[in-house]
Amino acid sequence: MKAVRYNRFGDSDVLAYGEIERPTPTTGQVLVRVAGTSFNPVDAAIRAGYLAEAFPVAFPHVPGIDVAGTIAERGDEAGDWQVGQAVVAFLPMNADGAAAEYVVAPVEALAAAPQTVNLADAAALPAVGLTAWQALFDHAGVKVGQTVLVNGAGGAVGGYAVQLAKRAGAVVTATAGAPSVERLRDYGADRTIGYLDYVTTPPTVDGAPFDIVLNLVTTTPEQTAGLVELVKDGGVLVSTTTPAPEDPARGVRTVQLFARSDAAQLAGLVQRVDAGELRIDVAARRPLDELAVVHREAGAGQRTGKVVLVP
Repeated sequence: MKAVRYNRFGDSDVLAYGEIERPTPTTGQVLVRVAGTSFNPVDAAIRAGYLAEAFPVAFPHVPGIDVAGTIAERGDEAGDWQVGQAVVAFLPMNADGAAAEYVVAPVEALAAAPQTVNLADAAALPAVGLTAWQALFDHAGVKVGQTVLVNGAGGAVGGYAVQLAKRAGAVVTATAGAPSVERLRDYGADRTIGYLDYVTTPPTVDGAPFDIVLNLVTTTPEQTAGLVELVKDGGVLVSTTTPAPEDPARGVRTVQLFARSDAAQLAGLVQRVDAGELRIDVAARRPLDELAVVHREAGAGQRTGKVVLVP
């Protein structure tokens, strides 16, 4: 089968497209014929070796933590999953991934794929959708009527976070670049503003202070401290990037989020997609053999939005 893999840590040039042996599912696994995978920033961080301690990988390594496809083969103890079923999954970060024609997936990671979108496009849901869900509900506990600031809402996680927070009854403020503003308003954002100006501490933001601040962009320690000051007393800041200091005097809690695979939560997101309550946005569809180019563009800041790679 065709796949992309790398034999050492490094920049995008280590990614090579070629022929490798098709994997075989073992106990508790299925073999998925890949319809699509997607690029996530964590893929680049793992490739570069920045997360080698947290997610050690064996070389050669196939990247790609998101998968959408159909079950081609069952291993033993594969539960009720059947050959031909369309599935999505957030794969283990230290296992070979879905940048290939086939990938093995643990059955505990699987959810039935949404029926209302192209199967390949469903690969744009698992990792980022779960990140947004876990930030808002597992860690922030968003409630009806609360105010939420999504800092960096133009990206894939931010788009899902705006939609989910609004559906939960929150009042949502989103920061993003001009190309994303119309889409975020369409998602239900009550207020959209440009990138935060950190000249003042805290930054000046209409609607502040907020019950919940979700930070999705890399910030300096000083900028992160400024974001904490945007949180109401007793509120919470969840960051997927820079860790933030807590403010115990005001009862402000902070969380640095590392998303986890959760099949039940993923199934819930799929249900929302099929019910028309959650939209999957795909910025570009690229052939799998262009994965190295996508990594390079992302590293150079030339890539925004979710890219789906199709074998």
